[in-house]
Amino acid sequence: MQDFVFQNGTKIIFGKEKENLVGQESAVFGKKVLLHYGGGSIQRSGLYDIVLQSLKNKNLEIFELGGVQPNPRVSLVREGIAICKENDINLILAVGGGSVIDSAKAIAAGATYDGDVWDFFTGISQVTDSIPIGVVLTIPAAGSETSAGTVITNEEGWYKRAMGHDSLRPKFSILNPVLTFTLPEYQTACGITDMMAHILERYFTNVKNVELTDRMCEATLQTIISNAQTVLEEPTNYDARAEIMWAGTLAHNDLLGTGRIGDWASHNIEHELSGIYDIAHGAGLAIIFPAWMKYVYSHDVNRFVQFANRVWGVDIDWNYLEKTALAGITKMEQFLRSIGMPIRLSEVDINDQHFEEMADKATEDGPQGNFLKLTRDDIVEIYKIAR
Repeated sequence: MQDFVFQNGTKIIFGKEKENLVGQESAVFGKKVLLHYGGGSIQRSGLYDIVLQSLKNKNLEIFELGGVQPNPRVSLVREGIAICKENDINLILAVGGGSVIDSAKAIAAGATYDGDVWDFFTGISQVTDSIPIGVVLTIPAAGSETSAGTVITNEEGWYKRAMGHDSLRPKFSILNPVLTFTLPEYQTACGITDMMAHILERYFTNVKNVELTDRMCEATLQTIISNAQTVLEEPTNYDARAEIMWAGTLAHNDLLGTGRIGDWASHNIEHELSGIYDIAHGAGLAIIFPAWMKYVYSHDVNRFVQFANRVWGVDIDWNYLEKTALAGITKMEQFLRSIGMPIRLSEVDINDQHFEEMADKATEDGPQGNFLKLTRDDIVEIYKIAR
Protein backbone atom coordinates (compact mmCIF):
# COMPACT_ATOMS: atom_id res chain seq x y z
CA MET A 1 0.00 0.00 0.00
CA GLN A 2 1.19 3.49 -0.86
CA ASP A 3 1.16 6.53 1.42
CA PHE A 4 -1.89 8.72 0.89
CA VAL A 5 -3.84 11.73 2.06
CA PHE A 6 -7.62 11.39 2.00
CA GLN A 7 -9.88 14.40 2.50
CA ASN A 8 -13.35 14.84 1.07
CA GLY A 9 -15.10 17.99 2.26
CA THR A 10 -18.50 17.44 0.63
CA LYS A 11 -21.43 17.41 3.05
CA ILE A 12 -23.78 14.58 2.05
CA ILE A 13 -27.47 15.03 2.86
CA PHE A 14 -29.14 11.72 2.03
CA GLY A 15 -32.78 10.76 2.19
CA LYS A 16 -36.39 11.47 1.32
CA GLU A 17 -37.46 15.09 0.71
CA LYS A 18 -33.99 16.42 1.52
CA GLU A 19 -34.17 18.67 -1.55
CA ASN A 20 -36.34 20.94 0.60
CA LEU A 21 -33.16 21.87 2.49
CA VAL A 22 -31.41 23.33 -0.56
CA GLY A 23 -32.24 26.93 0.31
CA GLN A 24 -30.92 26.54 3.83
CA GLU A 25 -27.68 24.97 2.61
CA SER A 26 -27.22 27.50 -0.20
CA ALA A 27 -27.75 30.56 1.98
CA VAL A 28 -24.56 29.78 3.88
CA PHE A 29 -22.49 30.93 0.91
CA GLY A 30 -24.14 34.25 0.11
CA LYS A 31 -27.16 35.82 -1.53
CA LYS A 32 -26.61 35.18 -5.24
CA VAL A 33 -27.11 31.72 -6.71
CA LEU A 34 -26.68 30.49 -10.27
CA LEU A 35 -29.17 27.66 -10.76
CA HIS A 36 -27.71 25.32 -13.38
CA TYR A 37 -29.58 22.42 -14.96
CA GLY A 38 -30.16 20.44 -18.13
CA GLY A 39 -33.34 20.08 -20.18
CA GLY A 40 -36.95 19.98 -19.03
CA SER A 41 -36.90 16.90 -16.80
CA ILE A 42 -36.61 18.81 -13.53
CA GLN A 43 -39.59 20.98 -14.55
CA ARG A 44 -41.68 17.96 -15.50
CA SER A 45 -40.88 16.17 -12.25
CA GLY A 46 -41.69 19.21 -10.11
CA LEU A 47 -38.17 19.37 -8.69
CA TYR A 48 -37.49 22.75 -10.31
CA ASP A 49 -40.41 24.34 -8.41
CA ILE A 50 -39.32 22.77 -5.12
CA VAL A 51 -35.76 24.03 -5.50
CA LEU A 52 -36.85 27.48 -6.62
CA GLN A 53 -39.25 27.86 -3.69
CA SER A 54 -36.64 26.69 -1.19
CA LEU A 55 -34.16 29.26 -2.51
CA LYS A 56 -36.79 32.02 -2.45
CA ASN A 57 -37.72 31.14 1.12
CA LYS A 58 -34.19 32.20 2.09
CA ASN A 59 -34.46 35.43 0.07
CA LEU A 60 -31.74 34.38 -2.36
CA GLU A 61 -31.29 36.15 -5.68
CA ILE A 62 -31.55 33.52 -8.39
CA PHE A 63 -29.92 33.51 -11.81
CA GLU A 64 -30.54 30.60 -14.17
CA LEU A 65 -28.69 28.73 -16.89
CA GLY A 66 -30.27 25.61 -18.35
CA GLY A 67 -29.47 23.62 -21.45
CA VAL A 68 -26.68 21.32 -20.27
CA GLN A 69 -26.31 18.38 -22.66
CA PRO A 70 -24.86 14.94 -22.03
CA ASN A 71 -21.12 15.29 -22.66
CA PRO A 72 -21.41 18.97 -21.57
CA ARG A 73 -20.08 21.64 -23.91
CA VAL A 74 -17.51 24.32 -23.20
CA SER A 75 -19.62 26.90 -25.06
CA LEU A 76 -22.34 26.73 -22.37
CA VAL A 77 -19.66 26.79 -19.68
CA ARG A 78 -18.43 30.08 -21.09
CA GLU A 79 -21.97 31.48 -20.90
CA GLY A 80 -22.13 30.50 -17.24
CA ILE A 81 -18.78 32.09 -16.50
CA ALA A 82 -20.01 35.37 -17.99
CA ILE A 83 -23.12 35.29 -15.79
CA CYS A 84 -21.01 34.64 -12.69
CA LYS A 85 -18.56 37.44 -13.42
CA GLU A 86 -21.23 39.98 -14.32
CA ASN A 87 -23.34 39.29 -11.24
CA ASP A 88 -20.83 38.33 -8.52
CA ILE A 89 -22.41 34.90 -8.03
CA ASN A 90 -21.73 33.34 -4.61
CA LEU A 91 -22.80 29.75 -5.30
CA ILE A 92 -23.46 27.59 -8.35
CA LEU A 93 -26.27 25.13 -7.67
CA ALA A 94 -26.22 22.13 -10.00
CA VAL A 95 -29.55 20.29 -10.18
CA GLY A 96 -29.16 17.18 -12.28
CA GLY A 97 -26.67 14.44 -13.00
CA GLY A 98 -22.98 14.27 -13.75
CA SER A 99 -23.12 16.41 -16.89
CA VAL A 100 -24.79 19.29 -15.05
CA ILE A 101 -22.39 18.99 -12.12
CA ASP A 102 -19.35 18.84 -14.40
CA SER A 103 -20.57 21.92 -16.26
CA ALA A 104 -21.08 23.72 -12.94
CA LYS A 105 -17.56 22.84 -11.84
CA ALA A 106 -16.04 24.20 -15.04
CA ILE A 107 -18.05 27.41 -14.62
CA ALA A 108 -16.93 27.66 -11.00
CA ALA A 109 -13.28 27.37 -11.99
CA GLY A 110 -13.52 29.73 -14.94
CA ALA A 111 -15.37 32.41 -12.98
CA THR A 112 -12.28 33.15 -10.89
CA TYR A 113 -9.85 33.05 -13.83
CA ASP A 114 -8.90 35.81 -16.26
CA GLY A 115 -8.12 33.52 -19.19
CA ASP A 116 -10.24 31.01 -21.11
CA VAL A 117 -11.57 28.07 -19.10
CA TRP A 118 -10.33 25.56 -21.70
CA ASP A 119 -6.79 26.41 -20.52
CA PHE A 120 -7.47 24.20 -17.50
CA PHE A 121 -8.32 21.22 -19.71
CA THR A 122 -5.21 21.53 -21.89
CA GLY A 123 -2.74 22.10 -19.05
CA ILE A 124 -1.97 25.69 -20.04
CA SER A 125 -3.11 26.79 -16.58
CA GLN A 126 -4.03 25.16 -13.28
CA VAL A 127 -7.09 25.81 -11.10
CA THR A 128 -6.25 27.54 -7.84
CA ASP A 129 -9.70 28.61 -6.66
CA SER A 130 -13.36 28.43 -7.63
CA ILE A 131 -16.84 29.60 -6.72
CA PRO A 132 -18.54 27.19 -4.25
CA ILE A 133 -20.78 24.51 -5.75
CA GLY A 134 -23.90 22.82 -4.37
CA VAL A 135 -25.70 19.81 -5.83
CA VAL A 136 -29.13 18.26 -5.95
CA LEU A 137 -28.43 14.91 -7.59
CA THR A 138 -30.97 13.34 -9.95
CA ILE A 139 -28.86 10.71 -11.74
CA PRO A 140 -26.58 8.34 -9.80
CA ALA A 141 -23.71 7.62 -12.16
CA ALA A 142 -20.73 9.93 -12.48
CA GLY A 143 -19.97 10.43 -8.79
CA SER A 144 -19.31 14.08 -9.58
CA GLU A 145 -21.38 15.04 -6.52
CA THR A 146 -18.34 14.50 -4.29
CA SER A 147 -15.40 14.30 -6.68
CA ALA A 148 -12.82 16.96 -7.51
CA GLY A 149 -12.94 16.35 -11.25
CA THR A 150 -14.89 17.54 -14.25
CA VAL A 151 -15.05 16.43 -17.89
CA ILE A 152 -16.02 18.86 -20.67
CA THR A 153 -16.29 18.60 -24.47
CA ASN A 154 -14.91 21.29 -26.76
CA GLU A 155 -16.90 21.56 -29.99
CA GLU A 156 -13.76 22.77 -31.78
CA GLY A 157 -12.18 19.45 -32.67
CA TRP A 158 -14.58 17.49 -30.43
CA TYR A 159 -12.03 17.02 -27.70
CA LYS A 160 -13.40 15.62 -24.46
CA ARG A 161 -11.01 16.37 -21.62
CA ALA A 162 -10.85 16.17 -17.84
CA MET A 163 -9.33 18.33 -15.13
CA GLY A 164 -9.64 18.62 -11.39
CA HIS A 165 -8.88 20.51 -8.22
CA ASP A 166 -9.99 20.04 -4.62
CA SER A 167 -11.81 23.39 -4.64
CA LEU A 168 -14.19 21.85 -7.20
CA ARG A 169 -15.61 19.33 -4.75
CA PRO A 170 -19.19 20.43 -4.06
CA LYS A 171 -19.69 21.99 -0.64
CA PHE A 172 -22.90 20.02 -0.21
CA SER A 173 -24.75 17.35 -2.17
CA ILE A 174 -28.36 16.41 -1.61
CA LEU A 175 -29.16 12.79 -2.51
CA ASN A 176 -32.78 11.67 -2.48
CA PRO A 177 -33.26 8.26 -4.12
CA VAL A 178 -36.90 9.14 -4.85
CA LEU A 179 -35.68 11.67 -7.42
CA THR A 180 -34.30 8.77 -9.47
CA PHE A 181 -37.61 6.86 -9.69
CA THR A 182 -38.53 8.32 -13.08
CA LEU A 183 -35.19 7.76 -14.80
CA PRO A 184 -35.51 5.83 -18.06
CA GLU A 185 -34.13 2.27 -17.95
CA TYR A 186 -31.34 3.07 -20.38
CA GLN A 187 -30.17 6.05 -18.36
CA THR A 188 -30.26 3.99 -15.17
CA ALA A 189 -28.20 1.26 -16.84
CA CYS A 190 -25.68 3.78 -18.18
CA GLY A 191 -25.29 5.14 -14.66
CA ILE A 192 -24.74 1.67 -13.23
CA THR A 193 -22.05 1.03 -15.84
CA ASP A 194 -20.34 4.35 -15.15
CA MET A 195 -20.09 3.77 -11.41
CA MET A 196 -18.81 0.23 -11.93
CA ALA A 197 -16.16 1.60 -14.27
CA HIS A 198 -15.04 4.11 -11.63
CA ILE A 199 -14.42 1.23 -9.26
CA LEU A 200 -12.67 -0.91 -11.86
CA GLU A 201 -10.30 1.91 -12.81
CA ARG A 202 -9.09 1.81 -9.21
CA TYR A 203 -9.28 -1.96 -8.81
CA PHE A 204 -6.86 -2.79 -11.60
CA THR A 205 -3.64 -1.57 -10.07
CA ASN A 206 -0.03 -2.70 -9.91
CA VAL A 207 0.23 -1.72 -6.24
CA LYS A 208 0.50 -4.77 -3.97
CA ASN A 209 -0.88 -5.32 -0.46
CA VAL A 210 -4.09 -3.33 -0.89
CA GLU A 211 -6.37 -6.00 0.56
CA LEU A 212 -8.73 -3.63 2.38
CA THR A 213 -9.50 -1.45 -0.62
CA ASP A 214 -9.66 -4.55 -2.84
CA ARG A 215 -12.41 -5.88 -0.59
CA MET A 216 -14.17 -2.51 -0.47
CA CYS A 217 -14.12 -2.31 -4.27
CA GLU A 218 -15.44 -5.85 -4.58
CA ALA A 219 -18.21 -5.25 -2.03
CA THR A 220 -19.35 -2.07 -3.78
CA LEU A 221 -19.34 -3.83 -7.15
CA GLN A 222 -21.37 -6.73 -5.75
CA THR A 223 -23.87 -4.31 -4.19
CA ILE A 224 -24.37 -2.60 -7.55
CA ILE A 225 -24.70 -5.93 -9.36
CA SER A 226 -27.20 -7.35 -6.86
CA ASN A 227 -29.46 -4.27 -7.00
CA ALA A 228 -29.22 -3.50 -10.72
CA GLN A 229 -32.00 -5.80 -11.91
CA THR A 230 -34.25 -4.67 -9.07
CA VAL A 231 -34.07 -0.98 -9.97
CA LEU A 232 -34.71 -1.81 -13.63
CA GLU A 233 -37.67 -4.08 -12.88
CA GLU A 234 -39.01 -2.07 -9.91
CA PRO A 235 -38.06 1.55 -10.60
CA THR A 236 -39.80 2.83 -7.47
CA ASN A 237 -38.07 0.39 -5.10
CA TYR A 238 -36.60 2.90 -2.65
CA ASP A 239 -34.18 0.52 -0.95
CA ALA A 240 -32.61 -0.66 -4.21
CA ARG A 241 -32.42 2.90 -5.55
CA ALA A 242 -30.76 4.01 -2.31
CA GLU A 243 -28.13 1.29 -2.57
CA ILE A 244 -27.34 2.23 -6.16
CA MET A 245 -27.24 5.96 -5.41
CA TRP A 246 -24.88 5.61 -2.45
CA ALA A 247 -22.68 3.14 -4.34
CA GLY A 248 -22.30 5.66 -7.15
CA THR A 249 -21.05 8.25 -4.69
CA LEU A 250 -18.64 5.87 -2.96
CA ALA A 251 -17.34 4.71 -6.33
CA HIS A 252 -15.85 8.11 -7.09
CA ASN A 253 -15.26 9.98 -3.81
CA ASP A 254 -11.63 8.73 -3.78
CA LEU A 255 -12.04 6.41 -0.76
CA LEU A 256 -11.73 3.26 -2.89
CA GLY A 257 -8.51 4.56 -4.44
CA THR A 258 -6.62 5.15 -1.20
CA GLY A 259 -3.17 3.60 -1.10
CA ARG A 260 -3.26 2.50 -4.72
CA ILE A 261 -2.68 3.87 -8.23
CA GLY A 262 -5.64 3.55 -10.57
CA ASP A 263 -5.47 2.99 -14.30
CA TRP A 264 -7.94 5.33 -16.11
CA ALA A 265 -7.02 4.22 -19.63
CA SER A 266 -10.54 2.95 -20.37
CA HIS A 267 -12.11 6.27 -19.39
CA ASN A 268 -9.73 8.25 -21.56
CA ILE A 269 -10.12 5.88 -24.50
CA GLU A 270 -13.90 6.19 -24.14
CA HIS A 271 -13.72 9.99 -23.96
CA GLU A 272 -12.55 10.03 -27.57
CA LEU A 273 -15.47 7.79 -28.52
CA SER A 274 -18.19 9.91 -26.91
CA GLY A 275 -16.36 13.09 -27.90
CA ILE A 276 -16.75 12.27 -31.60
CA TYR A 277 -19.94 10.22 -31.60
CA ASP A 278 -21.72 11.85 -28.62
CA ILE A 279 -22.90 8.51 -27.24
CA ALA A 280 -23.71 8.14 -23.54
CA HIS A 281 -20.54 7.83 -21.48
CA GLY A 282 -21.85 4.73 -19.69
CA ALA A 283 -22.64 3.02 -22.98
CA GLY A 284 -19.17 3.81 -24.27
CA LEU A 285 -17.62 2.35 -21.14
CA ALA A 286 -19.69 -0.82 -21.50
CA ILE A 287 -18.07 -1.28 -24.90
CA ILE A 288 -14.51 -0.21 -24.09
CA PHE A 289 -13.91 -1.71 -20.65
CA PRO A 290 -14.32 -5.39 -21.62
CA ALA A 291 -12.19 -4.78 -24.72
CA TRP A 292 -9.48 -3.22 -22.54
CA MET A 293 -9.67 -6.22 -20.20
CA LYS A 294 -9.19 -8.67 -23.04
CA TYR A 295 -6.15 -6.74 -24.24
CA VAL A 296 -4.37 -6.36 -20.86
CA TYR A 297 -5.41 -9.31 -18.67
CA SER A 298 -2.16 -11.24 -19.26
CA HIS A 299 -0.24 -8.38 -17.62
CA ASP A 300 -1.52 -9.63 -14.24
CA VAL A 301 -3.57 -12.78 -14.65
CA ASN A 302 -3.83 -13.25 -10.88
CA ARG A 303 -5.63 -9.94 -10.42
CA PHE A 304 -8.13 -10.85 -13.12
CA VAL A 305 -8.59 -14.27 -11.51
CA GLN A 306 -9.32 -12.53 -8.20
CA PHE A 307 -11.83 -10.27 -9.97
CA ALA A 308 -13.54 -13.27 -11.59
CA ASN A 309 -13.71 -15.23 -8.35
CA ARG A 310 -14.58 -12.56 -5.80
CA VAL A 311 -16.89 -10.38 -7.88
CA TRP A 312 -18.53 -12.88 -10.24
CA GLY A 313 -18.21 -16.12 -8.27
CA VAL A 314 -16.19 -17.96 -10.92
CA ASP A 315 -14.48 -21.06 -9.54
CA ILE A 316 -10.71 -20.85 -9.91
CA ASP A 317 -9.12 -23.36 -12.26
CA TRP A 318 -5.66 -23.55 -10.71
CA ASN A 319 -4.34 -25.49 -13.68
CA TYR A 320 -5.51 -22.88 -16.19
CA LEU A 321 -5.71 -19.43 -14.59
CA GLU A 322 -6.19 -17.75 -17.96
CA LYS A 323 -9.47 -19.62 -18.38
CA THR A 324 -10.72 -18.23 -15.06
CA ALA A 325 -9.62 -14.69 -15.94
CA LEU A 326 -11.42 -14.81 -19.28
CA ALA A 327 -14.52 -16.27 -17.65
CA GLY A 328 -14.68 -13.22 -15.38
CA ILE A 329 -14.57 -10.89 -18.38
CA THR A 330 -17.33 -12.91 -20.04
CA LYS A 331 -19.44 -12.67 -16.87
CA MET A 332 -19.05 -8.93 -16.91
CA GLU A 333 -20.12 -8.73 -20.55
CA GLN A 334 -23.14 -10.91 -19.81
CA PHE A 335 -24.13 -8.64 -16.94
CA LEU A 336 -23.81 -5.50 -19.06
CA ARG A 337 -25.93 -7.05 -21.78
CA SER A 338 -28.52 -8.14 -19.19
CA ILE A 339 -29.09 -4.51 -18.15
CA GLY A 340 -29.45 -3.36 -21.75
CA MET A 341 -25.97 -2.04 -22.41
CA PRO A 342 -24.17 -2.42 -25.75
CA ILE A 343 -20.88 -4.30 -25.59
CA ARG A 344 -19.77 -3.87 -29.20
CA LEU A 345 -19.26 -0.75 -31.30
CA SER A 346 -21.35 -2.32 -34.07
CA GLU A 347 -24.35 -2.28 -31.71
CA VAL A 348 -24.27 1.54 -31.69
CA ASP A 349 -23.51 1.81 -35.43
CA ILE A 350 -19.88 2.83 -35.02
CA ASN A 351 -17.38 1.52 -37.56
CA ASP A 352 -13.59 1.75 -37.79
CA GLN A 353 -13.54 5.09 -39.64
CA HIS A 354 -12.15 7.11 -36.72
CA PHE A 355 -10.09 4.48 -34.85
CA GLU A 356 -6.74 5.99 -35.74
CA GLU A 357 -7.94 9.57 -35.19
CA MET A 358 -9.27 8.68 -31.74
CA ALA A 359 -6.09 6.83 -30.81
CA ASP A 360 -3.99 9.78 -31.97
CA LYS A 361 -6.01 12.19 -29.85
CA ALA A 362 -5.95 9.88 -26.82
CA THR A 363 -2.15 9.76 -26.87
CA GLU A 364 -1.36 13.38 -27.79
CA ASP A 365 0.16 13.83 -24.33
CA GLY A 366 1.72 10.37 -24.14
CA PRO A 367 0.66 6.78 -23.42
CA GLN A 368 -2.56 6.04 -21.57
CA GLY A 369 -3.02 4.04 -18.38
CA ASN A 370 -1.03 2.96 -15.36
CA PHE A 371 -1.88 -0.74 -15.08
CA LEU A 372 -0.26 -1.16 -18.48
CA LYS A 373 1.00 1.78 -20.54
CA LEU A 374 -0.88 1.91 -23.83
CA THR A 375 0.48 3.48 -26.98
CA ARG A 376 -1.46 4.73 -29.98
CA ASP A 377 -1.20 1.30 -31.65
CA ASP A 378 -2.40 -0.44 -28.48
CA ILE A 379 -5.48 1.77 -28.38
CA VAL A 380 -6.27 1.07 -32.04
CA GLU A 381 -6.17 -2.65 -31.19
CA ILE A 382 -8.56 -2.11 -28.27
CA TYR A 383 -11.01 -0.31 -30.58
CA LYS A 384 -10.71 -3.27 -32.98
CA ILE A 385 -11.47 -5.75 -30.18
CA ALA A 386 -14.53 -3.65 -29.32
CA ARG A 387 -15.95 -3.80 -32.88
